[in-house]
Amino acid sequence: DGRKDKKRRKISKRIEMEEQFSRMKILLGDDTVRRISERRVAVFGVGGVGSFCAEALARLGIGNITLVDPDKVAESNLNRQLVALHSTVGMYKADVMKQRILDINPCANVETLKMFYLPENSDEFDVSGYDCIIDAIDTVSAKIELIKRAYFAGVGIVSSMGTGNKLSPELLKTADIYDTKVCPLARVMRKELRAAGVRKLTVVYSEEEPKSEKKIFDEKSGKAVVGSISFVPPTAGLLLASEVFKIISK
Repeated sequence: DGRKDKKRRKISKRIEMEEQFSRMKILLGDDTVRRISERRVAVFGVGGVGSFCAEALARLGIGNITLVDPDKVAESNLNRQLVALHSTVGMYKADVMKQRILDINPCANVETLKMFYLPENSDEFDVSGYDCIIDAIDTVSAKIELIKRAYFAGVGIVSSMGTGNKLSPELLKTADIYDTKVCPLARVMRKELRAAGVRKLTVVYSEEEPKSEKKIFDEKSGKAVVGSISFVPPTAGLLLASEVFKIISK
């Protein structure tokens, strides 16, 4: 009958998930894999860095993932973002990423928030309910606010510095923000975070000098458009995922 079919499907799904994470259990053991499945993480920014980080977290088996991004997929994203396909242009990045995560781990709980996180609306998001926060957003004021809130709430957070105008993924590193060098964004962040009383922050950054062959300016803002390539932002996203793993597996 219906109840027996439901029970059989539940048992089948459990067996399937056991097989899915069997290679991880060889590395980590059953208890660590189980703990990871109970963790809650939030990924702010599902672009070139954040989308690859989110996928790595899904494949890691994290059971509760919140995706925060207000943007839709654009054709200019196709060269580097996991969510960007010709079939997804015009769709919300968070929605595309959610469906991809559920296709990887159907047992995951995935929430999407299509909000542009800023100091003005930061009260709408309570960081205290998470085991780790991933900062993969571009706006400096938003990054500072998110980092401050996580830091003073005692919540683990890892942050991506600039990956634009870079060509050398081997020059990406993880370090405390106060040990970084070369990266222009990290320089600004160090000053702002020191003034805010944030004493430590794990970041992924590059010691490569920014470069560009031509200048293109945004028609609306007048600001220079940052160049990008297919292999630098994804590498940064995977390094972020590695740091998240260190935090949530403890």
